[in-house]
Amino acid sequence: MLFCDGLFTSESVSDGHPDKFCDQISDAVLDACLEIDPGARVAVETAAKGHRVWVFGEITALAVPEVSELVRDVARGIGHGEGRWGLDPNHLVVNVDLELQSKQIAVKVDTGGAGDQGLMFGYACDETPEFLPAPIAWANALMRRHKTLRLGDAGGWLGPDAKSQVTVEYAEGRPLRIQTVVLSVQHPAGYDEARLREFCVEQIIRPVLPQALTDNAVLLINPGGSFVDGGPIADAGLTGRKIIVDTYGGYARHGGGAFSGKDPTKVDRSAAYAARHLAREIVCRGAARHCEVRLAYAIGVADPVAISVETFGTGGVLPSDLVEIVSNTSLFTPAAISSRLCLRQPIYRKTAAFGHFGRLEFPWEQDWSAQGGHQS
Repeated sequence: MLFCDGLFTSESVSDGHPDKFCDQISDAVLDACLEIDPGARVAVETAAKGHRVWVFGEITALAVPEVSELVRDVARGIGHGEGRWGLDPNHLVVNVDLELQSKQIAVKVDTGGAGDQGLMFGYACDETPEFLPAPIAWANALMRRHKTLRLGDAGGWLGPDAKSQVTVEYAEGRPLRIQTVVLSVQHPAGYDEARLREFCVEQIIRPVLPQALTDNAVLLINPGGSFVDGGPIADAGLTGRKIIVDTYGGYARHGGGAFSGKDPTKVDRSAAYAARHLAREIVCRGAARHCEVRLAYAIGVADPVAISVETFGTGGVLPSDLVEIVSNTSLFTPAAISSRLCLRQPIYRKTAAFGHFGRLEFPWEQDWSAQGGHQS
């Protein structure tokens, strides 16, 4: 079985984490391209260190947006302004190296083929209202709470960079208790350690985690000590380095492909969303407690070369309409997925922090029928 007893840990990071800074830039570039040209092909990577940012990759579109200003806009949106946290958007040095998509790749993508080969997994379970494993659902929730407080008066002193980690003890496949919570938050120099701990426990942890499961948990607040320097000032950032945070916190399998900066012809992203969409539907309808949907593609070929569903002994026979979906590979071509989930819209920047799954604002987190999922 995929699920297990004993301890399981997942982590999440804030939107000010250096890798997430880069993910948001890559997806901001993607969104800007789609606003100009909904048919744009985009594969953009970002790297950052200090006040230098590199944006590189391939864009085929009617026009290319002003990348340098997008980078600065992302920095300001995270909460960097006038160097308060070491990073001044006005003094960023942005290096851009963008070319057209390879003609050898484009020739088959033009006719609807997948932009690459690969395997993608979608997963859902009934542990939480988000249909996500508890450790990643709670770790992400802590980071969303951190962001909310940071934007308000009570937590305006918090810095943009932060990390959370939740260790859950399972018994018979169900969350029994939270064993340990780790929370590291960026803060001003000279900030009182006791006050920091009290704020994090009372304002971030307590409102988010279920009290009955947290009463005896070990709470480790900034266990590494002072956390004044953060973001790309402290550590280099790179697009696609938080793929486990983006998905299921390590609880379920991952095909290895990152999401940010990729348009929906890249099945690393679109097929992972489609697989999650179907897995969520199966669990949401009570057909299984745990479900993994598996897809695989060949570059240049539209239909997946494989599709299968695993319920790990937690479900019976799938309803006939779900069996029909699973057996209909035409529902999982890049074009069909893109149409069903409206993936040609500029919706990606907001996916690039706090997890791509478990958030009802995204089409792949809504009921299958609501997205026209029964249409071929």
